[in-house]
Amino acid sequence: MCRLFGMTTGGPRVRATFWLLDAPLSLSLQSRRMPDGTGLGWFSLGEEPVRDRAPIAAFKDADFNAEARGVVSHTYISHVRYASTGEINVHNSHPFVMDDRLFAHNGVVRGLDVLDSWLTDVDRALMQGQTDSELVFAYVTAEIRRHGDTTSGLIAAVRRIAAELPVFALNVLLAESGRIWALRYPETHELWVNWPSLGDPGDARDLDSDREPGHVKVASHREPCCAHVLASERMDDDPGWRLLAPGELLVVDGSEAHSLFPFEPPAHLLTHADLSPAESTSQT
Repeated sequence: MCRLFGMTTGGPRVRATFWLLDAPLSLSLQSRRMPDGTGLGWFSLGEEPVRDRAPIAAFKDADFNAEARGVVSHTYISHVRYASTGEINVHNSHPFVMDDRLFAHNGVVRGLDVLDSWLTDVDRALMQGQTDSELVFAYVTAEIRRHGDTTSGLIAAVRRIAAELPVFALNVLLAESGRIWALRYPETHELWVNWPSLGDPGDARDLDSDREPGHVKVASHREPCCAHVLASERMDDDPGWRLLAPGELLVVDGSEAHSLFPFEPPAHLLTHADLSPAESTSQT
């Protein structure tokens, strides 16, 4: 199945090299099992979302490797794809960008004709691909506009999808500048968070190493820096990893995080037996 990665420091701009390339279970290593696309998104110095995508595995993508080592940002979203719907092309690779937000999804949502009917022509104009993921994002974006608040719009969109459409999994990372929303829904796939502590300053790691407290390399200075890290699976043996509960929406705003549980179980929960062969293979 696809793999998600997200990280935000809440302010300091850092490199995500360790997690993307060097961790024991880095996203690059995971892409050897997820060969159908890769993408890395971040926020520029002007706080605008930037992303680079390709319909190949991350470990084969020279741009991904160069950006993983060179980009500095406070917030990242990355994704490696195992296709379930939509062709293998750049437009169907995650993350997607709409209204200055980045979005990536792991799972399967059915009833796309119904979901499409909930959108206006203005909503559809933001789309470039054919995946269930991008269609979900277009609807989430429409609900955020309608509610005037990202958390409220995301909750409203997921509630309606869960009530009216068949859902296998809807694990989501949504990012704005300095903020990430992470949803594990329902319990089909795992989603983990790591919030490393700075600990005792006298016990700080070597500040010249690539893996400082917080597991990030600070771009512009050598002070320790912590980050919330989100991932589909634990990427190293750090004891700070915590599995999100089924239905948990973790909202990371700056350096603070809180969890919400606003969802009922899906009304039309799909099982592996309900999936097509391609969908089932991609979700295993």
